[in-house]
Amino acid sequence: MNIYGQTIKDLENYFLNNNMKPFKAKQVYEWLYQKRVNDFHSMHNLSKETIQLLNSDYKFDKLKILKKLKDIDVYKYLFELSDKNKIEAVLMNHDYGFSLCISTQVGCNMGCRFCESGRLKKVRNLLPHEMVLQILEIEQDLNIRISHIVLMGIGEPFDNYDNVIKFIDIINDPKSLAIGSRHITISTCGIVPKIKEFMNYDKQVNLAISLHAPNNEIRNKIMNINKAYPIEEVIKAVKEYVDKTHRRITFEYIMLKGINDSVENANQLAQLIRNINCYVNLIPYNETSHIEYKKTNKEGILKFYDALKKAKINVTIRREFGSKVSAACGQLRSNYEEDI
Repeated sequence: MNIYGQTIKDLENYFLNNNMKPFKAKQVYEWLYQKRVNDFHSMHNLSKETIQLLNSDYKFDKLKILKKLKDIDVYKYLFELSDKNKIEAVLMNHDYGFSLCISTQVGCNMGCRFCESGRLKKVRNLLPHEMVLQILEIEQDLNIRISHIVLMGIGEPFDNYDNVIKFIDIINDPKSLAIGSRHITISTCGIVPKIKEFMNYDKQVNLAISLHAPNNEIRNKIMNINKAYPIEEVIKAVKEYVDKTHRRITFEYIMLKGINDSVENANQLAQLIRNINCYVNLIPYNETSHIEYKKTNKEGILKFYDALKKAKINVTIRREFGSKVSAACGQLRSNYEEDI
């Protein structure tokens, strides 16, 4: 097993099962995440017996950086996994700190029409350590501290639910990376049963819904998931989530020229989400050469924004990052696979 995929509870149980003191788990975590040691023999306060045991059961497989692209306040990384599959992550420099958008799967089966990730179908789920290592590799490469994590990269996080939850438990632990729950955001395209399961999770992690349409007619055309979980079911689940957790939810809305960006669409959206504790994040679309959709111009985005504001909906326009570094989700991986 990879040591970076173990929660502190996993390691405590491991030591107990080997007739050792469970406090050794905290010692290992301190070496891994505070001192960033990646060799058991360098963990000087562990006995030779403990080091030998750990070496027999755990490994330190890392990710390989295949490509790194830089633009203003953004880096995009292409990683190779131990099985030669590729994933990507995007680091953004905000005024509140560094935020990393990570991948949760190799490929994606959701098939959203506007998304580059879905062009290359899901190969497999990422394991917890493969998500943790996206953070560690970038922090080491740039000598920075990442304060915010967004699960919006390649893949649908709720299609890899158990591994994603374990990943969050690892990075949230105060002995690990100590990334606060409220600094972690999971984005889902609307897998209703998992939204309901997530509302019982005991950490205050943020939830974002990739809505991208104000009605079933448009959403069916651009998002296959809507045929399984229509928009009214998603909204019902969201209301249950907000009522139970008392947490504000985010609706992500990609602006696609001539598809979902009219003032009428804005008014429909306002009607759909009224009385929900939420805000809407309008996202300028990152165009790619493989997909026919075009981005709404600035004037169109502002008209949509103004219509939502007039309807008393909290709304923001996401700052554009990385137009020069294959910023669209999955684009760098897709381009790389086609070049080799």
